[in-house]
Amino acid sequence: MIKQGDRIPSATLRYKAPDGVKSISTDELFKDKKVVLFALPGAFTPTCSAKHVPGYLANHDALKAKGVDQIVCVSVNDAFVMDAWAKDQKTGDKVMMLADGNGDFTNAMGLPLDASGAGLGKRSQRYAMVVDNGVVKALNVEKPGAFEVSSAEAILKAL
Repeated sequence: MIKQGDRIPSATLRYKAPDGVKSISTDELFKDKKVVLFALPGAFTPTCSAKHVPGYLANHDALKAKGVDQIVCVSVNDAFVMDAWAKDQKTGDKVMMLADGNGDFTNAMGLPLDASGAGLGKRSQRYAMVVDNGVVKALNVEKPGAFEVSSAEAILKAL
């Protein structure tokens, strides 16, 4: 599992743009920026939709005031689902919604979650991190079923 002080592994994430699905490399995403990235088990799932994304939207300005250049949400879903969820959550340009459809980034981070027992397949653990120019400065990984350390409020304290 990745840890504080490690460099983010190279991987490709996707997002839906007006003219189709686009790719972004983690190298490009984190280069010369302070990024808060939070990952979660799935789009449209109860805790993710009711607490996780709304918390980052509500704390957008406070995070920006702490020097954060970009807030990113990653889930093991496809770019079309992430786009529909972004519209549902009204993320606008406050939170970049990125798809890790095959779980390549999640696996490279060492943070997969096997939710097959619940019929959800391979997903991501719930976590949040602060990344400065590609290096992990803070990493908060939740215990299974919990929602405490990966909240926007917890990340604000880490900044």
